[in-house]
Amino acid sequence: MVNILVADMVESHGRVPPVNVRKLNALGITTLFPKLSDPDSKNGYSGSGYLSWRLKTVQRTSAQDHKKSNTTFQEGPKTPRNIHSDEKQLTGDECREAISMMKHSSDTILVKNKMKATFQHRQRVIQDPDSASTVLDLFPRFLDTPGLIDQDFSMIFGEEVSVKFLSKWPTFFKPRVIADCCKNLTPSPHVELLLSAQQESDDGVWHSEEWDSEMAAILLLLHLLPPTVKGKKGGKMSASEATRCMIKFMKVGTSMETFLKETGPNQPFLLGVGERSNCVQDFYIILDQKAIPCRMQTPVAAFDELFKAHYVFAVLYDDALSSFIFIQTTVYGIDVGKVKESPRVKEIRARLLHREV
Repeated sequence: MVNILVADMVESHGRVPPVNVRKLNALGITTLFPKLSDPDSKNGYSGSGYLSWRLKTVQRTSAQDHKKSNTTFQEGPKTPRNIHSDEKQLTGDECREAISMMKHSSDTILVKNKMKATFQHRQRVIQDPDSASTVLDLFPRFLDTPGLIDQDFSMIFGEEVSVKFLSKWPTFFKPRVIADCCKNLTPSPHVELLLSAQQESDDGVWHSEEWDSEMAAILLLLHLLPPTVKGKKGGKMSASEATRCMIKFMKVGTSMETFLKETGPNQPFLLGVGERSNCVQDFYIILDQKAIPCRMQTPVAAFDELFKAHYVFAVLYDDALSSFIFIQTTVYGIDVGKVKESPRVKEIRARLLHREV
């Protein structure tokens, strides 16, 4: 009887039925079966009887099932993909010969052509947990031939998807992100610093001393989509702390070798090198303590390549960078409807897409 009543309550009112509904069912039970009433309670029933215990069991089971479904409802950088190119793929001895040829060639065109022809083999290496960490040793041209990340990403998703961030961010998303931050974000020193980078003085000098306007706008997205709580002991990371998971600065003249040794086994992140952080001369993607030069030395293009690197090397986003899910689905249009998005991501997408600037 209790199981039937609880099932009916959950079906009609959800996992947490209103208090008055629970009380009404408890009253019905004690009225029909007086011997089940609690003599120590005022109304003949308490908040810890059979109904309450059964409801807790149902809620706990439902939460576990929901958690299990979430683990399978995931698409992203580690998902194996079919090749989106007609390029002939090499196998066997031909593939090994091409890999060896690339290692000893300085011909950029040859390298790019051989990289296209060995794409499927490289993806098998990356998707295998036992060999994934060796990909930059097997294909060292990533470290001195800019553009290979973009080329591999285009072979996964096609040119139409590959250009979406560079075409949409500057004119559509950037002004909306800035406007939304001005209207909805609680003022903080870091937010004010990033917003000040959008204002240029009459003599052409940027007000911000941290990042230039382009990088500052991207970092503002981390404040609109801040990190979530990381477990019971992890605590909550601030958005300003999360920026250091996405980009770091190194003053020109500093030893790159020393810097890379100190980075540790981090997720991929951007490294800006220059005299000042608001005037970066060179951008690199740091992966497995190795520096991959970016194809174009602008903040927007460097971020575009950082995002693509996750797919090219099948590496999950850093836990602190929940904004990457927004970039994945809303800007690039990758795995729309297949990846689990937080309510916050959906809220920000709705606000930005319908905002007039």
